[in-house]
Amino acid sequence: MILRSSIFSRVGVSTLIALGVLGTGSVSLRARDGSRQWIVLKDCRLIPNPANDGDSFHVSAGEKEYLFRLYFVDAPETDEMTPGRLVQQAKYFGITVPQAIEVGRRAKEFVDEKLATPFTIFTHMSDAMGQSRLERFYAFVQTKDGDLGEQLVRNGLARVYGFKATPPGLKSSRIELDKLQQYENEARQEKVGAWGVSAGRLNAVPQTPPAFSSFVPEEKSRSQPTPANSPAVVSPTPQSNAPIKHSSPVKPNRSHAKEKTPFGKIDLNTATEKELTTVPGIEHVIAARIIAARPFRSADDLKRVSGIGDRKYAQIRPYFQ
Repeated sequence: MILRSSIFSRVGVSTLIALGVLGTGSVSLRARDGSRQWIVLKDCRLIPNPANDGDSFHVSAGEKEYLFRLYFVDAPETDEMTPGRLVQQAKYFGITVPQAIEVGRRAKEFVDEKLATPFTIFTHMSDAMGQSRLERFYAFVQTKDGDLGEQLVRNGLARVYGFKATPPGLKSSRIELDKLQQYENEARQEKVGAWGVSAGRLNAVPQTPPAFSSFVPEEKSRSQPTPANSPAVVSPTPQSNAPIKHSSPVKPNRSHAKEKTPFGKIDLNTATEKELTTVPGIEHVIAARIIAARPFRSADDLKRVSGIGDRKYAQIRPYFQ
């Protein structure tokens, strides 16, 4: 079910929550690692793409194209295609759904500005799922001003929410999580970004610009020969005038939760979005539509959910009671 902007403009968050979408809070799940060591892609460039948003975007590293999703943070959606997530995000910031979309679009503009110059990617090639033909991977993005996720949160353009990983050079993910939480609290107090959109402060800047993290490999790897377990560094030198070849990145060797989902075990009327997306063929958009279409008399009614045709129905039906 796709809700039109005319509906959003008349309905507030409290009404839309009746759709039965997810609550708020930070996801404590750990990302699935495709590689134990950090892969470092230097001199990366942003690839303009309609699907780019505040926390997920296409990137070129040399002649390869990748799709990356930021660790730790979640920027609001930029359109109405995922109503469940929009309601969740709007509730988190205490704003309306139309305002959440406005914040999401501002976050995208912010990222476009920050990634206008070459940047560095730190990634384990951990599977972040997604709707694109390209596989999406979690990453930390290092701009000339520091960590991009921290900048988004401090400017009130993203919430602390999502998969966690210990950043390169740190000993615990808790260090970064605490820092991000502090930035979010400060953004809320100063009413910047989403926290101040109702007061016309969407584009307000922090009163005291903080020093954002600059993640680096462990100190010993700088002066000593590169050991086998140190970050792998790739330094592409893309030519600005050369066309980017849209080749797919190397597939990670991963064990995905979807492969272990048992047949006939999921209750269609009580499953969470996370549980639904463990079923091969069900991504977050379809999961939100399933939740919004409840209650179901039986799993045979999956066919009435928008986006589930005969082929997808045949693929996913065995997983439900």
